[in-house]
Amino acid sequence: MKKLRYKVLSDGEKEIVLAARPEQLRQLDEDELLALHKRVRRARNKYSKLYRRRAAAQVGDDRARGKASKKQARTASKAEIFEDVLARVSRQLAVVARQNATTLRDERIAASRPERSGHASAPHDEPAPAGGSGPKRRARDRKPVEERKNAGSRASGRRKQAGRDAR
Repeated sequence: MKKLRYKVLSDGEKEIVLAARPEQLRQLDEDELLALHKRVRRARNKYSKLYRRRAAAQVGDDRARGKASKKQARTASKAEIFEDVLARVSRQLAVVARQNATTLRDERIAASRPERSGHASAPHDEPAPAGGSGPKRRARDRKPVEERKNAGSRASGRRKQAGRDAR
């Protein structure tokens, strides 16, 4: 980041930016990264909204968008700084989350495997229970959200077809 751009930040904003340096990010766990991500995103949203609102209000006075946006260069610079920082934090958060997910998946798989002992027992030697394997289940149970989505999709298709038929 250029020194000139860094000078526009307040002390609190500098603290957020410094917390997002690569060497600092590598030391944080997932929860700390989430908290930092939230802080950076809030700052980015604040300055993005502020820039757009002020520039839009200035257009009426200046009668030109280009001239109005130049007057808000400091706010735009802050928004850009926080956009870069947010991208950096998001990337590191994705890396850490992926590592945690892999670790958890490996732990679950290891826990679900039976303990191996000195003698081998064959689970396929057990006889099948009489009367089938229990109640019949559908291949895939649908959730209410999926049913609602499918119904909406069908209704949308039917409305489009009805519009075509009415021509």
